[in-house]
Amino acid sequence: MNSTNLATSVKSAKNNNTALLLGAGLAVTSMIILPAFAMRLGLGASLTGALRIALMKASTKAAQG
Repeated sequence: MNSTNLATSVKSAKNNNTALLLGAGLAVTSMIILPAFAMRLGLGASLTGALRIALMKASTKAAQG
């Protein structure tokens, strides 16, 4: 494997890890942090659910790269 392929492979792995980390962070936010803030602010269940759906969709898009 030459150095160009190795550098490309390492860069690709870093991008995949970043996307996975961002996706996981958004998923945790939608599952744990958002409901806690919504309860604290007194938001309704339907609005909280809509926000959770939006965050989960963003998480999926981020994890896909």
